[in-house]
Amino acid sequence: MTLLTFLAAAVVEPDAAGPVAEIARQFGVDWWKLLSNAINFSVLCFVLAKFAYQPILQVLEERRNKIAQGLKDAEEQKKQLAAAQEQAKKIIDTANESAGRMIEEARAAAKSLQERESQRATVEAEQIVTKARDAAAREKTKMLADLKKEVARLVINTTSKVSGKVLNAGDQKRLTEEVATEIAA
Repeated sequence: MTLLTFLAAAVVEPDAAGPVAEIARQFGVDWWKLLSNAINFSVLCFVLAKFAYQPILQVLEERRNKIAQGLKDAEEQKKQLAAAQEQAKKIIDTANESAGRMIEEARAAAKSLQERESQRATVEAEQIVTKARDAAAREKTKMLADLKKEVARLVINTTSKVSGKVLNAGDQKRLTEEVATEIAA
C-alpha cells in the first residue's frame, strides 16, 4: 500500500524534483500510465485469483483427495485380497486334509473288504473241498458196493461153473456175504 501512496504522491507532484521523480524522468516514466497499469494489474490479479486460481486450487484439491482415496481403496483391496488368499489357502488345506482322510478310509475299507473276501473265498474253498471229499467218499462207497456185487456175481458164476451145479438162492446169498466180508477186510 505504501508503494501506491508513493506513486500517487509522485503523480500529484510531477514537477517536484525528488530523487524518484528524477529517476522516473530519466527513464521516461508516465505516472498516469504506470498508475493505470498498476490498477489494471491489480484488478487482473484479483479476477484471476477469484475466478481462475481458486477453482484450479479446488480442482487440484479434489484430485489430491481422489488420489488419496484411491490409494486408501487400493490398500484396502490389498488387505481384502490377502485375506481372501489366506481364506482360500485354509480351504485348500482343509480340503487336502479331508481328501487325505478319505483316501486313508478308502484304503482301510479296501483292506477290510479284501480280508473279508479272502476269508469268504477260503470258506467257500473249504466247502468245495468238503463237498468234493463227500462226493468222493460217496463215489467210493458206491464203487465198492458195485464192486462187491460184481465180485459176488463173478464168484457165484465161477463157483457154479466149477462145481457144475446150479446154486440156489440161499447158496448165492451165503457166497455173496462171504465175498463182501473179505472185500471189506
